[in-house]
Amino acid sequence: RSRSSVAAMRSTMRDSGAPGQEIVPDFTVLAVDGQLELSLNGRNAPELRISRAYRDMMQEYQRNKKDKAAKDALLFIKQKLDSAKWFIDAIKQRQHTLMVTMEAIMEHQREFFLSGDETKLKPMILKDIAEKVGMDISTISRVANSKYVQTNHGTYLLKFFFSESLTNQEGEEVSTREVKKILKDAIEAEDKRKPLTDDELTALLKSKGYNIARRTVAKYREALRIPTA
Repeated sequence: RSRSSVAAMRSTMRDSGAPGQEIVPDFTVLAVDGQLELSLNGRNAPELRISRAYRDMMQEYQRNKKDKAAKDALLFIKQKLDSAKWFIDAIKQRQHTLMVTMEAIMEHQREFFLSGDETKLKPMILKDIAEKVGMDISTISRVANSKYVQTNHGTYLLKFFFSESLTNQEGEEVSTREVKKILKDAIEAEDKRKPLTDDELTALLKSKGYNIARRTVAKYREALRIPTA
């Protein structure tokens, strides 16, 4: 696909409770020759400007400002132009917030965006990104909970990339997302006539170096909306 068609395409949601629902992504992150390219969807980056007709009108009233009606009209137009300039500045600030937030997420999860492998996702919480971009956690939370990104591997809600960390047997910090992916793959590959129990899933994870309690395995399984054996 061309880059423009990928950016514009409507894609099926990932990691949501509404499979099959179509969305238009807010961002596009494409892996091209080992490099990541980030862009903001045009609907979030409208080109706004002040109409020249109103600028000309204001200049005309300025030439006749001794006339009370012209003076009142000039004041009215100036107030509206100031409001318009403020609105344009607010839109630009919003675009900046979206871009720097997405860029920070992209850099933190670079390996995933390049490979599409969920086990490459790193632990990442709202505070990590808030500190990187110098914004409030509440701002990052609003972006993460409402925006989508189109990648070479599918379309994701930004909160998909956030997860807590746990420590494996080698003392390395890994993402809980990684553990959930291993659980999901194991359950998809199981013999459906003899499904894996939580105890067996716990043993499987321990064999892979993840020392996790059975109740935690059950919690992750439930988070994946997978029923018990």
